[in-house]
Amino acid sequence: MIKSELVQHIAEQNPHLYQRDVEHIVNAILNEISDALARGDRVELRGFGAFSVKNRPARIGRNPRTGEQVSVAEKFVPFFKTGKEMRERLNDGEDLE
Repeated sequence: MIKSELVQHIAEQNPHLYQRDVEHIVNAILNEISDALARGDRVELRGFGAFSVKNRPARIGRNPRTGEQVSVAEKFVPFFKTGKEMRERLNDGEDLE
């Protein structure tokens, strides 16, 4: 599912809301999550999961074509850990198509 499909699905479930308003709400939620991660904060959505940032330290890698050693800079990557309710739902096979 892509973001536009999510917006359309939510708009269909809530006919009292305009699709553009749903799109603004979805964008606002995603922007807040992104901003919190950029600050280094953790975002926990109970029953869904938690977003956090992990540090990958600098290291020496290899160029796969030449085998030459290459320096790889330190970076921060987003990380998502599913919540207990989501794991149970996925493993029980509920609502899967």
